[in-house]
Amino acid sequence: MVKEFNNLDREALLSALQNPQLEDMYKLIQLLKQSLDASMLEQFKRSLPFNELLFDRWQRAAQLGFGEGTSLYDSCCIFGNIKVGINTWIGPYTVLDGSGGLQIGNNCSISAGVQIYSHDSVEWAISGGVKPYSYAATSIGNNCYIGPNTIIAKAVNIGDGTIVGANSLVNKSFPANSKVAGSPARLID
Repeated sequence: MVKEFNNLDREALLSALQNPQLEDMYKLIQLLKQSLDASMLEQFKRSLPFNELLFDRWQRAAQLGFGEGTSLYDSCCIFGNIKVGINTWIGPYTVLDGSGGLQIGNNCSISAGVQIYSHDSVEWAISGGVKPYSYAATSIGNNCYIGPNTIIAKAVNIGDGTIVGANSLVNKSFPANSKVAGSPARLID
């Protein structure tokens, strides 16, 4: 049945693309992509995925009630109750889970691929779905740098001015002005 459904979808799609109006629309979308890409290359020497060219990062952050000057890439996944301060940069392909409460301060840099959680499903999974999910608030202070591909577990509090190295697993809290890295993260320097 699934194979037949996929064949029907493919045939319908191919038939729809024969429609002159859709062909014209597709050509316009291609021209828009090329134009936006050329402008980005000229102005900033970068090429981004089409969705990042189409949507304004600052507008998305403002729509979610984040602080003034905060930038949030379109590819960031947002869940639950999240508060973000002013002038914070949240990079592409990030996950911000505020289902247990998440607060990120002012002037932070949340690098590409970072995942920050305020819940986990460990007890639920090992109990066969009998026990509930576990929730606890997570916070990142002001003026923090979170390196690429870092994972921050629920209930972690990161103090102001902390640097977290790339590819770290942060499963405990650290005070202000810490430098941490590793899996699990530990103080360095």
